Amino acid sequence: MDTKELEYQSAGKFSWYAARDACMRSFANATLYTEAEKNRAERMRMGLTLVYAGKEFHIEYRKKFISLKIDRPVVRDRKTLALLESDYDLLGVVKRVTNQGITYRIPKI
Repeated sequence: MDTKELEYQSAGKFSWYAARDACMRSFANATLYTEAEKNRAERMRMGLTLVYAGKEFHIEYRKKFISLKIDRPVVRDRKTLALLESDYDLLGVVKRVTNQGITYRIPKI
């Protein structure tokens, strides 16, 4: 699986505004995706909740891909995670690691 570490800065004291903006942008972009694509993202989130322990699992709809972010991830089951990531690699899913968490990018069909 293609994994890359990114160095993003947090929004600091404006984090509430950044989260609100991201939520509204995601809501608007959700209309660009079919129900099958939304279901695939939801199934991926359910699979990742089995192998990761994290604070939050966010699905965000962007223009070219769906991002699935895990806040403060801790791996619970490494073998199953390796199997899931090998399946996701066949689907073209990309993994991005930041200091804020792990993000899986699901490409638009």
